[in-house]
Amino acid sequence: MSDHHDTANTELDEATIRLATEIFNSARNGETEKLRGWLSQGLPPNMCNDKGDSLLMLASYHGHLDATQLLLEHGADPEMYNDNGHHPLSGAAFKGHLAMAELLVTHGASVNARSPDDKTALMFAAMFDNAEIVEYLLAQGADPRATDSRGMTASELASAMGATRTPALLDAV
Repeated sequence: MSDHHDTANTELDEATIRLATEIFNSARNGETEKLRGWLSQGLPPNMCNDKGDSLLMLASYHGHLDATQLLLEHGADPEMYNDNGHHPLSGAAFKGHLAMAELLVTHGASVNARSPDDKTALMFAAMFDNAEIVEYLLAQGADPRATDSRGMTASELASAMGATRTPALLDAV
């Protein structure tokens, strides 16, 4: 009897792992309709993978606005950090995706949230010379004087990374 039970559990575990992999890949690939179906069946919107990446983190980081909007509408937390201490807004700032940053902030992402090394989304945007996001985050109340764990401001980090547009924007504030 235990052999049958062990086999059934192994098959169930493998099926569960396959489904979870499919769900996370759907978020990463922006397959909104698949996600809509699972969410309507009770999929937890804040489900995370083994790296702590939520469905929202994966969808937003890969630039899928529709999937991100859907997850937010179903209660996904825009402030949920992954195991590396990053959150969706920092990812959008790093990637230079203004519409995504706007969507996340509109749904409650804090513009001054910090990673474990005290970096903010503004710092990520500045470091990677994403001027439009720097302007947007400043307009939303991001603190240009905040410092990371090494005591560097967004402007100083941007200059150190060789950014050409963002240091001047930040120094003008």
